Formats: sequence, structure tokens, C-alpha cells
Amino acid sequence: MKKFVVAASLFFSSFASFGAGYQLNLQGLRQLAMGGTGTAWTWDASTIFYNPGGLATMKNIQAYASVLAIMPNTGFSNAIVTANSVQQTFVPFNIYVGGPIREGSPWAVGLGIYTPFGSGLKWDDNWTGRYIIESIKMQSVFIQPTVSYRVGDVLSVGAGFVYANGTVDINQALPVQDLNGSDAQAKLHGNGSGVGVNLGVHFKLGDALQLGLTYRSQISMKVNSGSATFTVPASLSSSFPNTSFATKLPLPQVASFGLAFRPVEDLTVQVDVNYTGWHAYDSLRIDFAQTTSSLQNNHAPRHYRNTVTPRLGFCYKLSHTFSVMAGAAYDPTPVTNGFVSPDLPDADRIVLTCGLSVKPAPRLTILAAFEGVSSVRRAASYNFGNFSGTYQTMAATPGIGLYYNF
Repeated sequence: MKKFVVAASLFFSSFASFGAGYQLNLQGLRQLAMGGTGTAWTWDASTIFYNPGGLATMKNIQAYASVLAIMPNTGFSNAIVTANSVQQTFVPFNIYVGGPIREGSPWAVGLGIYTPFGSGLKWDDNWTGRYIIESIKMQSVFIQPTVSYRVGDVLSVGAGFVYANGTVDINQALPVQDLNGSDAQAKLHGNGSGVGVNLGVHFKLGDALQLGLTYRSQISMKVNSGSATFTVPASLSSSFPNTSFATKLPLPQVASFGLAFRPVEDLTVQVDVNYTGWHAYDSLRIDFAQTTSSLQNNHAPRHYRNTVTPRLGFCYKLSHTFSVMAGAAYDPTPVTNGFVSPDLPDADRIVLTCGLSVKPAPRLTILAAFEGVSSVRRAASYNFGNFSGTYQTMAATPGIGLYYNF
């Protein structure tokens, strides 16, 4: 029965990929179109996410909403086979409402509901890595009430309390067949929640220069009663009982520095640097409510590394009605060699973005943005599953949104 113990362990180690390649930097469309920059300049109510300190610099209460469509595709090859993931579309969203508690007040409050982690990957049922992963899908929603205070003409500070909720669904084949020749199946469903903070400091050093510092704390997503369901031949049902499990998944801390300036009146340039504490994914432990000689508690090493991501963005105001944006980023992978699995074939990513804003009415602005992501081709192995190959992932993400100033 040893091979089934290994298969189950590989399956549940996939749960650790709730972070890394599924971290989304899509919380504001103008910021997305500017390479994901947004720590320094207060553009709209999405500053609730990008820098809570900037909320107190807004002049009006604003309502903001956006929706995006992530369309990823991953290719795999080794000396024997090639494969491509099944085309899927994932739809993250963002909602923000916030501004000063009254006209001229140094105090501002707001609420953000956004999706900073999500996406998924699905391979064909008969692909060569099906005993490690067939499909994985992740969704998360963060709710962040926020308060901000303008200390003076230069300095503003802000803080948000974050409640996070997320789900994950994973399917994997097991290397045993029924009488019809179909693989046995294992399915995992988990729901996790956790809390954290989003802190920001904003400096307005003049009409043409702003700085920002932010810190989003690590959030430990606790899963107390996830479900593990096995479809196996009757002779193995006692070895793989349907049961529940518990685990804790760390979503990493992120510290950001941002600089924004206007070299000429209609052009805004933004530079952000994000430090992400992925080292929190050092290992993962799964504890089952019921264990057998084949289904045992699992402790899987991950050994992720911290990363630094530089970002650059531009916004040019064509007229009172139209502005165009563009940007780029280099996002290094936290996944080290030996831990690159087909459920998370992560690699260094190059990000290119663009967008447009239209102001059809004095209080209404409509935004459109597009992000294209291409990972560097990576030949890597997953030592825990004795699986290796070359991966490359590409993703296209269009988005549309609007905000209204009251």
C-alpha cells in the first residue's frame, strides 16, 4: 500500500499552493493599467487597498466597482509528452466606498471588498501528471473596514482591519483502476478564514510629488473542517475513508514603497517596490480526523523564498475627458527549484499593462484596463513527487470598472 500513501501525500501537499502563483495585483484598474503601482498617488477609493493613508486626502465620498476576467494558459513538456491546460476564465471583483466623514474633515472612513488571491488550473483527465494534480481552483474575498486621518498638509495615516475568507477545490487521480479501467479519484474541498491588518502612510510633498509606505500583514487562513472524499474500489474503501481535515495556510505579508511625480503637468510617473514574505510557506501540515495506514497526517516541505517586485507606471491626461495609462513589472517567483509542481508551475513573470479612463460626466469616471503576463520558460522538478518538465504560463486579464464622486 505504500504507493497509495505517497499519492495521498502528493495530493494534499497541493493545498500549499493557495498563495504564490495565485496572488492577484488587480485591486484597482487605473493602478493595474500602470503596472500595479498605486502606493504613492491617491487616484480613487481603491486606495483603501493600495494605501489606506491616502483615503484622508480624498475630497469626496466615492463609490468604486470593477470586474476582471483572468484567462490563464499553462504549457508543459518533457522528453515524452507535451500538454496544455484547459482554457478557463476566472472573475475577480473589487468594491470600495469611502471618503471624508464630512467636507473638510481630516477623518475619512471606507470599506473595501476585494479578491487578492484566486485563479486555478485544470489539466486533461488523462495527462501524465494526473496522479499529482488534475485540477485546482481557488477563490478568496477580503473585507476591509478602514479609517484614515490627515495629520496636516503633508502627512496622512490609515489602517484597515482585514477579514479574509477563501475556498479551494482540488481533484487528483490515484494510481489504481476500477473494473472499467477508470482511475480512482481524490477530491479536496476546504474553506479557510483569517484576520490581518493593512497599514499605510501617505506623504503629499506638493502638487507634483507624493510618497507612500504600506504594510499588509500575514494572514493565517485556518481550515478546521475541510472535506476529503475518495472514490476508490471497494477493496480500498477502508484504507481511504471519507474524512475531514485541518490545516493552516499562511498568506504572506507585503511591504511596499511608492514614489509618484509629475515631470510635466499632464504626465504622472509611478514607481513601486513590493517586498513579499513568501518564506512563511516553509512547510505545510495536514491533520486528518481519521487516519489509516494509507492515509496519514502529512508534513510537506515547501521552502518558498521572499521576493522583491519592481513596478513602473505612467498616466497621461489627454484632455479633461480622456487619460491613457501604461506600465510594466518584473515579478520573481518565490518557488525554489525542486518544489515546482504542476499544480503551481510558477516562474519569474514579466507583466505588461495598459488602460484608458473616460470621464463622461463631472462626477463619473469609467475605467478599462488590460494586463498581459508571461512567465519565463522554466525547466524544473518536483522532488516530492518525482516529477519534472518544462513549464510556461501566459495570462490575459481585461477589466472594466467605474467610480462616482458624491
